[in-house]
Amino acid sequence: MLAKQIAFGLASALPGLVPLAIRLRNAGRRRRGGPNSARYCYSVWLRHLVKAAGNGLDVQPAAVVEFGPGDSLGIGLAALLSGSEKFCAVDIVRLADSQENLRIFDELADLFRRREPIPDNRELPLVKPLLETYDFPSGILNGARMRDALSPGRIKLIRDSISRADDGRREGPVDYRAPWTDCAVMEQQSVDMIYSQAAMEHVDDLPAAYRAMNRWLKPAGYVSHTIDFKSHRLADGWNGHWAYSDFTWKLIRGRRPYLINRLPVSAHLAQLQEQGFEIREQTRDRAEPAVPRGRLASGFKDLSEDDLTTAGAFIQAQKP
Repeated sequence: MLAKQIAFGLASALPGLVPLAIRLRNAGRRRRGGPNSARYCYSVWLRHLVKAAGNGLDVQPAAVVEFGPGDSLGIGLAALLSGSEKFCAVDIVRLADSQENLRIFDELADLFRRREPIPDNRELPLVKPLLETYDFPSGILNGARMRDALSPGRIKLIRDSISRADDGRREGPVDYRAPWTDCAVMEQQSVDMIYSQAAMEHVDDLPAAYRAMNRWLKPAGYVSHTIDFKSHRLADGWNGHWAYSDFTWKLIRGRRPYLINRLPVSAHLAQLQEQGFEIREQTRDRAEPAVPRGRLASGFKDLSEDDLTTAGAFIQAQKP
């Protein structure tokens, strides 16, 4: 495993290799029901929305931002189809394309028209957060709201905006900004909700990211993050990435535009608290360490027991 990852890290300097690897991965994700699957995007968005309702947060966010959408804007398109007025995706590299997003959008619209139940953990066993019920949330998305959101004129407006998003044009309900380098990429206090799904573990500069979120959110706006702290198949064992020295990790990273940052859950909570957010929910996915503390690299030997056993977390936090 280690030799393979170092080899790929070194090879990442070759022109065209990383984009090719991303395209091959995306094709596989679509077959497996990942971010390029409409049902996955539908499930993720509705899970964040149902959780927000349970935590007393705004369930009709007019402007939403996805942090790190990767190769699909589908989750944000689900937000638009449930009534949000504006969706902006911000990322470090531009991976999504309009034709794929149009396909996902049309499939999402059909799921909302049918008021399809939320795909649950039997269909999508790796998707978090878990819910108590996976019924369509008709109490949040009532008939009047869905009629307005799915009107023919609005569907056309969103489709046209998706088609223009690749060109970097910002008119219409869909906005795609990549790369983002600082908080000035978006207007201050212009957003109601910021969410991510297995993306924050890839952010190199966490303080800058959480400062940006605080700046972009309106008062009482909130963040909703599902974070995966596992090794992402870069090591043997779910926490094997903490066993690599900094030098070894540098070789593995190579010149890839992003990888995982190896930071534990406490680093995210500390940054949220630094920015003055009120934590409304923090649900942990617990796992026994596959690699014991004694075999971890020096920078990770002193992880708290809480960090050491947290393989994933769902966090919702509100700006005052």
